[in-house]
Amino acid sequence: MSDQSDPVHVPEPAHPRQRKQPLPWQTPKPARDDAQCERSLQAILDSPSYRPAIEDVDFLDSDDARGVRLQLDYLKADRLLREHGVRHTIVVFGSTRIVEPAAARRKVEELRAALAVRADDSELQQRLLVAERIQAKSHYYDIAREFATLVTNAGEGPQDSRLVVMTGGGPGMMEAANRGVHDVGGKTVGLNIILPHEQYPNPYITPELCFQFHYFALRKMHFVMRARALVAFPGGYGTLDELFETLTLIQTRKITPVPVVLVGERYWRKVFDADFLVEEGTIDAEDRDLFWYAETAEEAWQGLLLWYQRKGESLIDGGERLYAE
Repeated sequence: MSDQSDPVHVPEPAHPRQRKQPLPWQTPKPARDDAQCERSLQAILDSPSYRPAIEDVDFLDSDDARGVRLQLDYLKADRLLREHGVRHTIVVFGSTRIVEPAAARRKVEELRAALAVRADDSELQQRLLVAERIQAKSHYYDIAREFATLVTNAGEGPQDSRLVVMTGGGPGMMEAANRGVHDVGGKTVGLNIILPHEQYPNPYITPELCFQFHYFALRKMHFVMRARALVAFPGGYGTLDELFETLTLIQTRKITPVPVVLVGERYWRKVFDADFLVEEGTIDAEDRDLFWYAETAEEAWQGLLLWYQRKGESLIDGGERLYAE
């Protein structure tokens, strides 16, 4: 019981495991949104690549896995990516909660109908406000999908695996990016993580290139080691985690600098103010220039091409190993 005399409101601690609302990845994408997704999802779940490395007996018995067992998370994904000819990636992040426009609109309509029956329900009112905010951002789903298609059609087309789209493998913005590749028949990678609440991969990942990781650290390493760019759509803690880690690695030159594009300037300027950090002296002015904003898929793609043109490299073919010696 909180003391009414306390100057600030302190919420009750969250339950260590249970939630009031399920997380987006706890249920698979509904077939009513895409009639083919059930078959695609089953293909992913049945693929040997989706077995956790520590449970894949065939892999554990392979020659590559005779070394240190802590390397297993790294080795399995690395070997399969090489077998499929994946040399470089464009990593796309964003909220798992920003769904496609039709699904966002349907959620708003369902909540409005419920609120019409229970007009005084404050929880329903709040859920509707959030759903409307999600609907307002749902156009980013289409932008991410279009951007991924642009990436996949580059080079020699969808069958060219030198540069592929890689995501965290979940719903929302990551689904949109994987789906844009799937639309044109290309290969696309999803890096899932084993969590206390079961996570379903989105159904648009290439089944042979969808992985489950036990360690966040090894998953993060795979995101960075082949990355030719990071494109971040509006997102929450997970997106911010990957964004700020990548910016820190570039700032410190722990990795060879890669372009970072933030899609949706209005959103990102509210999330963090890089100009304020420069003014306060906590980052240098040159660190503010480690990223830029874009509003459309074409803007993001053309910006990446220009960045590499100025560097004197090809986005698809160039680049050395990213981790510094």
